[in-house]
Amino acid sequence: MISKALQFTNDVLDQFLKNRFGMDESKVVLNNLIEGNGSLPQINQNKVVISLINIEKETTKAFYVRNQKLSGGSYADVNPSERYNLDLLISSNFDDYAETLKFLNAVIIFFQVNNSLDSSSFSGVPIGLTKLEFEIEKISYHQMQSLWTAMGAKYQPSVIYKMRLLTIQANEIEGFIPAVSQTSNLATA
Repeated sequence: MISKALQFTNDVLDQFLKNRFGMDESKVVLNNLIEGNGSLPQINQNKVVISLINIEKETTKAFYVRNQKLSGGSYADVNPSERYNLDLLISSNFDDYAETLKFLNAVIIFFQVNNSLDSSSFSGVPIGLTKLEFEIEKISYHQMQSLWTAMGAKYQPSVIYKMRLLTIQANEIEGFIPAVSQTSNLATA
């Protein structure tokens, strides 16, 4: 589900940028900023790069329902759905600094206008996703510096968004609770 949510966000943002700037070429890529060997990925050159930088489990909302009703009146005992928030670093990586700022500005406009992505606004929402909500993350200069240092990358103009409430459900059944098929009325003497 994580991959589907990220790829859908990538595709919708890319289409927005294509429409906004009248381009045919894709300008958004879902990728890491640094290869395992420390080199810069060539695919990131002159692109807006979406990178997953953190995953956290959502614990503030109640959505823990274990029993799911089956046809015939029985119930299946399944682990409850879990919801996650994903932190996305969106960086603008262009040779020309003016282009870098132009595309970063367009990214911010996109998320300001589309603070949630769902099937009522966008076609092609992957099966299993209902709604993705986006909120800009406020981090300090020192936190941003630490993030870029931890990634082993040189700073590029960027913004961090939290993608809220991605639901993950494996649908693994742990047991069954049979339906009541008969009742008896036992009288005590």
